[in-house]
Amino acid sequence: MEKNRKDRMTKAQREWRPGTPKKRRSIKVTFASVVLTLEALVVLFATLTAFGLLRDTISPALILSVGIALAIALVGACAFLTKPYGIAIGWVLQLVIIATGFIEPTMFLIGVLFALTWLYGIRTGIRLDAENVERDRQQAEWERANPEGGSEPGANV
Repeated sequence: MEKNRKDRMTKAQREWRPGTPKKRRSIKVTFASVVLTLEALVVLFATLTAFGLLRDTISPALILSVGIALAIALVGACAFLTKPYGIAIGWVLQLVIIATGFIEPTMFLIGVLFALTWLYGIRTGIRLDAENVERDRQQAEWERANPEGGSEPGANV
């Protein structure tokens, strides 16, 4: 019975030891995931709009299949954001969304606005991640200098 439980544990669960600090999740990845997920929803609504407006000139099956595939690609790209090429995939998808403006002109504006949001999220996330690394470094330094576990810096005593 014990063996079955260990087989179901994740790598992080198997390697955890008491006192092990939890690894921070990247703010850059969180921001990028939020932007891509929101874009997927907007793409689905834009697909329905294009279906209603353009179904006489473009095959409805083509409109729906391309729109749904793009929305799935946006959500799927979230899984690659921790990889070195993940942000590049996000930029390619931003360009694809802007290019959908050739089919529905409103998408030029929506695509550019989301690309700016993507840029802001990535840059701000990188800055906040760097600040967190520095904060963690300072905290570890303080803990090494105060092993008796006294009050934390800035705490009211």
